[in-house]
Amino acid sequence: MKIIAVCGMGIGTSVLLKMNTEKVLRTLGIDADVEAADIGVARGMARDAEIVLTSEELAEEIGDVEAQVIVIDNFFDLDEITEKLTSALE
Repeated sequence: MKIIAVCGMGIGTSVLLKMNTEKVLRTLGIDADVEAADIGVARGMARDAEIVLTSEELAEEIGDVEAQVIVIDNFFDLDEITEKLTSALE
């Protein structure tokens, strides 16, 4: 499974979201490849991904992709990431 963590620049918050997503996936026992990306690169990367995690502001900019786009309100909130990923994977 491929998951893309997206922020505006692909440097700070997407890396934070990537690391927190990896923590959640380890806890859930799910094997996935999580990559951080900026919004420009994410559009192309999303073609090969199952899930895209991003902020509400950027969700619409990703465009029409087959990947499930999940809005994360607080990139620090492991409970929110867990809840939304678990729901998406059911």
